[in-house]
Amino acid sequence: MKKNSKSDSSDDMRPEYDFSRGVRGKYAQRFREGTNVIVLDPDVAAEFKDSAAVNDALRQLLKTRAKR
Repeated sequence: MKKNSKSDSSDDMRPEYDFSRGVRGKYAQRFREGTNVIVLDPDVAAEFKDSAAVNDALRQLLKTRAKR
């Protein structure tokens, strides 16, 4: 299959996309601060229907731990 000569050019950005005033990494720090993903093992995740259930269970655990 022959490649289209248009896609071979180094500048194939459409003219309506103008990133000349864009700032690279503008939100990168905010993203890093707000990212808090915890992955549960499959056997543990199977016990909960959603993230609210996980949060409720953890809050209950924290309450019982604090009473000791």
